Formats: sequence, structure tokens, C-alpha cells
Amino acid sequence: MRYPSVPVADGVGRPVLGVRVTSSNRITIGNYYYLGIHPGSMGKSTDEDALEKLEVWCEGEEWCPVTTTATLIGKKWHPVIIHRLLEHGPSGFNELKTNVDGISSKVLSDALEDLEQKRLVDREIISEKPVRTQYSLTEYGDSLQPVIYAMRDWGMTYITEPADRRDSLV
Repeated sequence: MRYPSVPVADGVGRPVLGVRVTSSNRITIGNYYYLGIHPGSMGKSTDEDALEKLEVWCEGEEWCPVTTTATLIGKKWHPVIIHRLLEHGPSGFNELKTNVDGISSKVLSDALEDLEQKRLVDREIISEKPVRTQYSLTEYGDSLQPVIYAMRDWGMTYITEPADRRDSLV
């Protein structure tokens, strides 16, 4: 069942036109989806401990949550970095490079920057001599624990090393 477009205020009180509320409490503004937000709240949670919803873009209401989650963590090294931060906690760059076997410094740096922009990883400059940088998961990144562990468990169950590397699927 589709609900008609309704005017709703954005986060700073400006009216947003063309808002559609679906039967699953999904508010769409253009192709931006705010998942699980009730009309009028626009990301303001009644539970002070709840995380603000991440604003994402995609088409297709039925599979939007799957594709946007895959987009956030879908690059080759992103799930591995998140997994290592889940397992080892906050880590410096060199420690992460050691824990993420096979990644180059450039690729790790780019991946950490991307994860930081996506609000999954936090970068902290530690004022010591020498100055160092420490990376940790944000609440969003930490909330991916069941997803990352499910990926790990699936891989441990269904993936094996081929006898000949040339026969590998990936």
C-alpha cells in the first residue's frame, strides 16, 4: 500500500516536498531512503542511545538495505579491515597493515579514508612523541559485527583452498 506524498520538515525545519511514506515506515525523498524513521522525526530518535540513521541512495525499495550495506562494506579490503578492528580493537596504521596480510600501504590508507568518510572508522591523532594515528570502529562500524562474523562463519563453512591456485573462484 502506498501513502501519498506529504510535506515533512528536514533536519533544520525547512519543508521538504515530494516525500513519500511507504507502509514499512520508510520515508523517501527523491531516491534517498531513511530506514525505520517515523514521519516527522527525520532521524531524530526517541531513544537517546540509538544511532542516527545513515542517509544513503539507491533504487528499489525491496533490496535497498542489502545493496547499500554492500556498498558501504563491499570493497575488497573493507570487511577485512572492519574484522581486524573488531578482533584487535583500536590499532595504529602499521599494526593494521600487519593484521591485514597482503594489503599495500597505499591501499590501506585509501580504504581507511573511505571507511572514515562512510562513518564506519574513526581516526584519532595521538599527541605523543612521535605523533601517531589510531584507528577504531565507530558505533556504526561496531554495529556491523554480526554481518562481518556471519561472513567469516559462512567462509569457514563453505570455502576451501583449491589444490591448484589457478582453479580458485576469486
